[in-house]
Amino acid sequence: MNLMQVEEVERLPRTGLESIQLRRLQRLVARVYDRVRPYREKMDQAGVKPDDIQSLGDLSKLPFTTKDDLRDNYPFGLFTVPMEDVVRVHASSGTTGKPTVVGYTAADISTWADVMARCLAMGGVSEGDMVHNAYGYGLFTGGLGAHYGAERLGATVIPVSGGNTKRQITIMRDFGSSVLLSTPSYALNLAEAMIDAGVTPDQLKLRVGIHGAEPWSRNMRDEVEKKLGIRALDIYGLSEVIGPGVAMQCPESEHGMHILEDHFFPEIVDPDTFEPLPPGQPGELVFTTLTKEAFPIIRYRTKDISTLYTEQCACGRTLVRMEKVTGRTDDMLIIRGVNVFPSQVEHVLMGIEGVEPHYQIEVNREGSLDTMSVLVEVSDNVFHDEVKVLEGLTRTIQAEIKDLLGVTCSVKLVEPRTIQRSEGKAQRVIDNRKM
Repeated sequence: MNLMQVEEVERLPRTGLESIQLRRLQRLVARVYDRVRPYREKMDQAGVKPDDIQSLGDLSKLPFTTKDDLRDNYPFGLFTVPMEDVVRVHASSGTTGKPTVVGYTAADISTWADVMARCLAMGGVSEGDMVHNAYGYGLFTGGLGAHYGAERLGATVIPVSGGNTKRQITIMRDFGSSVLLSTPSYALNLAEAMIDAGVTPDQLKLRVGIHGAEPWSRNMRDEVEKKLGIRALDIYGLSEVIGPGVAMQCPESEHGMHILEDHFFPEIVDPDTFEPLPPGQPGELVFTTLTKEAFPIIRYRTKDISTLYTEQCACGRTLVRMEKVTGRTDDMLIIRGVNVFPSQVEHVLMGIEGVEPHYQIEVNREGSLDTMSVLVEVSDNVFHDEVKVLEGLTRTIQAEIKDLLGVTCSVKLVEPRTIQRSEGKAQRVIDNRKM
């Protein structure tokens, strides 16, 4: 990967970048229309042909793609190349239905390595780094995507994956890991394991953590940085688009992640009307892949809630930035008519002294009414404090949640390490109304 050429692309004037995007978009739409029957049928129903795409604004004429489209055409119905050209497939867990399956040609794998390498470089990773990759390997895209990106950059990769946390601490210390790649919840899990093992941050060489795959608040980021002694940065991606490597926070930005727009064209739409929204307005994030071969996707509704910013970053990049994902339209809880995102609850908890960064929300239905309870870990010294102190802390949490979210909930304080830990994405919500 030529980092000098990458730097030029990421700092192009908007007119230059948009010219690249339009050429790639036109080629994409023509190829998908010609080769993928479900796309062609949806475009015909919408009354749009490839020749109608004469500007980037014409993208809004095209129909959306949803996860249902992927499941309806399971497993390979949306691929644009014959299977003999597909060198890799990944898939979701399929816990809510058929898994979503994505495919890659050899060129797609190379593109994936490039965009992930660009993200790591944006976060300050370089050839001399020892990269501790604790994302999961397998059918999920996280581990392998991060792995190939770090290798493409020229760094040394430790493919440790998830699990066996005590051993991971030993490896980080003995191998001199300088970069941690993991979910934010697992980063905190590692921090706790370090305390149990008597290992302090100054005994490690960790410098930066690049964390994604689940929503996390700024307060949680502060907790990761404090407990591991690192700079923690956001990365964003999803398997339907390519995997990790879609957007990355640079150290100079406290306000969003740079989207690699020469590969992934972003939109924000109103989640109710699906009309495009201007920069600065929050809504549902939509992506169109511009360079993928085996499994390109047009106007894919991610269900992630974010905001786009077009102002140039202090780092000099002209790439659009996306705000940290604040929640999803499909994990949004509606409690007695009030919209609640788990990340909002986390924001409240992380601002209260004595509360640990581990919690779980449980929603039940009692008669015709929905109820919400929050299980909250507190520090060991707080848990063994006087009853009056615990009662006061419980009331404080309830009041803060009520003040921010407008919803009344019950709160139960539990001792440290009571809530089950995760080696991947943390299970923040148990919604018993669906059972």
